[in-house]
Amino acid sequence: MISIGLLLIRLVIGLSFMAHGAQKLFGWFGGHGLKGTGGWFESIGMKPGARMALIAGLSELVGGALFAVGFLTPLAALMIAGTMFIAIIKVHGPNGYWATQNGYEYNLTLLVVAISIAIIGPGYYAIDALIF
Repeated sequence: MISIGLLLIRLVIGLSFMAHGAQKLFGWFGGHGLKGTGGWFESIGMKPGARMALIAGLSELVGGALFAVGFLTPLAALMIAGTMFIAIIKVHGPNGYWATQNGYEYNLTLLVVAISIAIIGPGYYAIDALIF
């Protein structure tokens, strides 16, 4: 049952990150694509904006995909956690803890879930379990 729980966590978090990455990279799911996201990144001091948007988008898309299937799980978790760490520092941190105030509550939760899965392992239903 633990492996099923880990699979559910990995799928929901991983697929959600993939969608966020697709928003940044391709403008899918109501996103703004590289140009729009890059412009916003520039506006908050992350320069060059387009390059930072590309890095964030790829980290979310690739990290989310790896996390969902449980392949190279520690690397996937690091990609997700790193993206959330930057989001906390550059966007949500100054607003305090609570998500209702645009704070870092949700980002911290995702960061801790990703790191926790890396520590625990992805479970039996993961590519890592088949290979390693």
